[in-house]
Amino acid sequence: MEDKILYEGKYLAMKSRNGWEFTTRPNATGVVFVLPMTDDGHIVLIEQFRPPSGCNVIEICAGLAGDLGAETMENAARRELVEECGYHAAKMDLVCEGPIAQGSSDTYSYFFIATGLTKVSEGGGDGSENIIVHHVRQDELAKFLNEQMELGKMIDPKIYTPLFFWSQIYGS
Repeated sequence: MEDKILYEGKYLAMKSRNGWEFTTRPNATGVVFVLPMTDDGHIVLIEQFRPPSGCNVIEICAGLAGDLGAETMENAARRELVEECGYHAAKMDLVCEGPIAQGSSDTYSYFFIATGLTKVSEGGGDGSENIIVHHVRQDELAKFLNEQMELGKMIDPKIYTPLFFWSQIYGS
C-alpha cells in the first residue's frame, strides 16, 4: 500500500502506511549524532533551547544529513561538529546506527565518536541556532548532568549511546 501524506511542513511530514501514522524527514537522509572527545579527557556537549521541550536541553552535537544537498553521513557529522562545537576531527568513527524512534518515525540515526580534535572556531551553531558549548571532564559527567537537571534543564538520553560504545571500544 502507498504512503498517504497527512501533513507536510518544511522539516517534518506525517504519513500513514497501512493505518500506521509516523513522521518522516522529507528533505534529509538521516540524523547524525557526534560525541566529541578531547585528548585531555573532556567530552564536548551542547546546550540549546528546544521549543518542544520548553526548556534548555543538554545534548550531543547533532543535525540533519542531506538537508543542504547530497552528503555522506560522515561529512554531515563533520559539518555539524564544526558548526555546533567548533572542532575539526582527525578521526570520525561510526559506532552505531538505527531507527531514531522506531514506533513513530522512519528516520535513521547515525552515532559517531570524534577524536583528534582541533579547535577551528567558537562553535555555537549556524545563524538560526544559539548553542552553548560545554567541556566536561569524563569523570565528572554524572555530576555535571545532575547539576544541569537541578537547574531545570533536560538531559537528552542519546548522550549515553556513544558513551557506551566509547567504553567498549576504548576501555574508558
